[in-house]
Amino acid sequence: MADPSVQPLRLTVPEPAFRPGDTPSYDDMDLPAAGDAPRPAVDTPPEDMRDLAYGLIRVLDDDDNAVGEWNPELSVDTLVTGLRHMLTVREFDKRMQTAQRTGKTSFYMQCLGEEAIACASRMVQADGDMNFPTYRQQGLLIADDYPLVDMMCQIYSNERDPVRGRQLPVMYSSKAQGFFTISGNLATQFSQAVGWAMASAIKGDTKVAAGWIGDGSTAEGDFHSALVFASTYNAPVVLNIVNNQWAISTYQTVARGGAATFAARGHGFGIPSLRVDGNDYLAVYAAAKWATDRARRSLGPTLIEWLTYRAGAHSTSDDPTGYRPKDEYEKWPLGDPVERLHRHLAAISDWSAADRADMEAEIKEQVADAQREAERYGTLHDNTAQRDIFEGVFEHMPPHLERQRAAFLKFGKGSI
Repeated sequence: MADPSVQPLRLTVPEPAFRPGDTPSYDDMDLPAAGDAPRPAVDTPPEDMRDLAYGLIRVLDDDDNAVGEWNPELSVDTLVTGLRHMLTVREFDKRMQTAQRTGKTSFYMQCLGEEAIACASRMVQADGDMNFPTYRQQGLLIADDYPLVDMMCQIYSNERDPVRGRQLPVMYSSKAQGFFTISGNLATQFSQAVGWAMASAIKGDTKVAAGWIGDGSTAEGDFHSALVFASTYNAPVVLNIVNNQWAISTYQTVARGGAATFAARGHGFGIPSLRVDGNDYLAVYAAAKWATDRARRSLGPTLIEWLTYRAGAHSTSDDPTGYRPKDEYEKWPLGDPVERLHRHLAAISDWSAADRADMEAEIKEQVADAQREAERYGTLHDNTAQRDIFEGVFEHMPPHLERQRAAFLKFGKGSI
């Protein structure tokens, strides 16, 4: 006879605080004041800085001033450069999003609202350092002056596509820029970053690696494998978690589980872990430099959770209004990284709205010129990259591919 005191087992399925139709409010979100987080020396043992995984490193306060020990004290010129990088990323994203909607490319992914993280992080890296990114770190390339035309040619899969049509449009690759080929299999790049960093140390080199992952992909086994190897071998690597709240339509709590923060996961591996305001350019710069300096001094890995919000859709194949309120980003308490840096510049210098307008006009012209040049080499409409699918597969092309290529060249695009 069944014991009536024994209740059926139940599972907990995490849910976001707000769904479409709800009025989002972050009044109960615990945000430490800017400047409150202590900045330890880079050689501080992990056990002496555990609180940094639970708080939030912030530099810009509510009055747009840079405060606290993490203030990197950047020059006005450096801040203007950072603003230019973020505005360039935003304009680039806008034009490529429109290009997809008009059929010039098959697919695109914006990083709207997350620009500060990649742009500031690239500024603290040295030539030869290697990034193992996701598809939302285009700022790493743009902040390193990678040609916009080359990025666009890959997006269009045209005759100047650097990867010759063999990758999705946004999966860039540039060894010269320290930008490892993006993988569509999520989370693989995290363990690859650790392996590359280990190899650099084995060779006695001075280059460090940075791995990038989204909050949703931390649920993959590769994430945990990377932490094991990084902590075991003290690899010179910065492990970045971009917590933008949403992994496609799944809220970040599904991947985070019962942990208080993503950064706290580093504690179980003895890895120093930081939680940082990812919409604060100065905080990103300071934390990324601290972690990079630590790696460069053979002090081992650092895990960083960048707290931000994906303002746009996950990709051009996604409609976020189906799973979250339309105005949720407007209520996001950490604001817009571009506007925050603009206001800080205005607070500490003679930077004005007119200067911002001039910069935006110049960037729009630059990106438009790059787009016009890229489209001279074709767009998705032209299918110019189809001819390349026959090349680089076999050392000696087998007869069946010879026949297919001959048919393609004879009858034209789209006939294979």
